[in-house]
Amino acid sequence: MVKSINILDKEYLKWVEELAKRYRSSQIKASIKINTEQLKYNWMLGRDIVEMKVEQRWGESVIVQLSKDLRKALPNVQGLSKSNIYYCRKFYLLYNPHNKFFQRLAGKMDEEAFFQQVVGIFDIPWGHHCNIIDKVKGDVQKALFYVRQTVENGWSRPVLQTFLDSDLYNRQGKAITNFTNTLPQPNSELAQELTKDPYNFAFAGITKPYNEQLIKDALLNKVTSFLIELGTGFAYVGKEYRLQIGETENFIDLLFYNLRLRCYVVIEVKITKFESRDIGQIGTYVTAVNHLLRKEGIDNPTIGLLICRSKDNTLAQYALESCTQPIGISEYELEKFYPEKIEGTMPTIEEIEAKLNDN
Repeated sequence: MVKSINILDKEYLKWVEELAKRYRSSQIKASIKINTEQLKYNWMLGRDIVEMKVEQRWGESVIVQLSKDLRKALPNVQGLSKSNIYYCRKFYLLYNPHNKFFQRLAGKMDEEAFFQQVVGIFDIPWGHHCNIIDKVKGDVQKALFYVRQTVENGWSRPVLQTFLDSDLYNRQGKAITNFTNTLPQPNSELAQELTKDPYNFAFAGITKPYNEQLIKDALLNKVTSFLIELGTGFAYVGKEYRLQIGETENFIDLLFYNLRLRCYVVIEVKITKFESRDIGQIGTYVTAVNHLLRKEGIDNPTIGLLICRSKDNTLAQYALESCTQPIGISEYELEKFYPEKIEGTMPTIEEIEAKLNDN
């Protein structure tokens, strides 16, 4: 149990008074931009703790005392627990504008310029930031990746937590593809960015031996989770989609349309290791969709995505170099299980604070 302290230092008392005054001011502005103003307040609180070296000046227990003093000065205000104040400190340290990473991006900038130029940081809820801070361990580039993805895709906290847990940062855009040679710019870059390797199919809930039909059924039984894992802009068209090619009846495993790329996406799922002959099959389907479904002048060229249980990267690359159709090859994982319903199992900041306040 941390011993309560009473700091009578005039500078400390003045700082507490200024923090309370600053909070009240931010709350007036919050009626217009509540999230941004709250984040700026948290940012400046973290900045003060770091730059004033408060723990060195007033002892290690100062944050506990600061929490008590602020809650006394600002009764009925949430977000002033010891835990949350430490998050403010981490928030500032992670995105410090004096960080060499930001200086390379925009040169030296004052605090207001930082707020305006660093897109996304002040556009997502505080609870999202706490989740990101816990996972990235000080890696600012990784943190900014998740911030941008949250802004672009409108992720809720449970969705963000899923992608943090499944390490999306190291999976995004990692499929082996031939998009550079088969698609025009900027479509090739956008198509590459939409891929993942490996894909996380743990949500399918398969724990026993399975065949291709079982896994495809499992993916579509939870199509919302499947679409989230595929990424932004995917619209489901059909499973085992029938194509009449000449006198032969063919069935595409899964057919999607991507609204950002404005093209059909043929997906074939293989429960075995990638083999070079798989390229011939999916390449034929991609060509057939271009002939039979694609509308000239409206739809961009169809792309194919082959998702296998495993692959030899060198063999995959050689196979793609021999193909004229835009295709990507990825693996999938089933073993890494995460909670199906994250919401409700993750404590909110308010719940954490309430627990701490009881102590």
